Amino acid sequence: MSAWRDFFASRLGIISVGAFIGVFASLLQKWGNPGNMGICVACMERDVAGAIGFHRAAMVQYLRPEIIGFVLGAMAAAFIFREFRPRAGSAPIVRFVLGMLAMIGALVFLGCPWRALLRLAGGDGNAILGLLGLVGGVWIGTLFLKGSYNLGRNQSTFASGGWLLPIIMLGLLALRLVFPQIPDKDLSGIIFYSVKGPGAQFAPLPVSLAVGLAVGFLAQRSRFCTMGAIRDLVLFRQMHLLSGMLALLVAAFLVNLILGQFKPGFAGQPVAHTMGLWNFAGMVVAGLAFTLAGGCPGRQLFLAGEGDGDAAVFVLGMLVGAAVSHNFGLASSPAGVGPYGIHAVLLSLAALLFIGFTMRQKTS
Repeated sequence: MSAWRDFFASRLGIISVGAFIGVFASLLQKWGNPGNMGICVACMERDVAGAIGFHRAAMVQYLRPEIIGFVLGAMAAAFIFREFRPRAGSAPIVRFVLGMLAMIGALVFLGCPWRALLRLAGGDGNAILGLLGLVGGVWIGTLFLKGSYNLGRNQSTFASGGWLLPIIMLGLLALRLVFPQIPDKDLSGIIFYSVKGPGAQFAPLPVSLAVGLAVGFLAQRSRFCTMGAIRDLVLFRQMHLLSGMLALLVAAFLVNLILGQFKPGFAGQPVAHTMGLWNFAGMVVAGLAFTLAGGCPGRQLFLAGEGDGDAAVFVLGMLVGAAVSHNFGLASSPAGVGPYGIHAVLLSLAALLFIGFTMRQKTS
């Protein structure tokens, strides 16, 4: 057991996990997931929100098994290595709002940090500005961290508190199994399904779930986090997490080359738009929200799997943020930013700055 702990804590361990994610994200695309979206935590949570009726955007409704797998795989790893620690109580309403704002920014860009890397690995030049925006947002967040920004400490809670989000994920999996899609129908019992668009593109359920479980397990052990990689580089000049992030990019690029999925350019990229300024600004918002919350969307799922109720609140905030984005015209599409997407970016940035400036510990 200690040998495994040492491996995942090593540079080789984090590189291996990043490469695993990059390889299987590209393979999931080959097996049916949308282009340059083998894994996108934000996009997949948006699809889940649509599947359970939080929004009615017919093109993006599917109960993604990968999200379920991330939480349950992380929970399994936490139990095996005795790291399942139910805790909660650190500014839950703030974390909920941060989750909403993070999702709004991500859906203006059309992707989370993982998808930004995968888009670049697939040749999408628009991802460059998105990644620069992510770095900018995280950098702003580090200024708040240096200025004593703090959401307070969480505390141990009842075991049932740590089980709640995993139980919800098991419930969603049961719904997916009990109410499978009826061909050419957008409603199967109580679950919504896309019949065209990105939501109608998915790998087989057993494959998606297996990859999700494996990623959740490995990422929990290695503490894989894209936001953390940039934060650690800026604050501490540490490359440990960044090496895993770069391994994801390189591995996905190589697999895309082998599979013929690398198509360089800006126009006509799958589930992407070319409004560069708002690609950048959307990810500034997302990166700042992730930093203020303490983890990228994938990391929040893994933390929730190991019993962190605060991370679970952030995840629920992202689901609601997806509903808000699509119900109120904030989310982008290949045609460009939604009718109120620009307004949402500016208001979200203002809200994040308000949170950052007002939640600083006072020093005597």
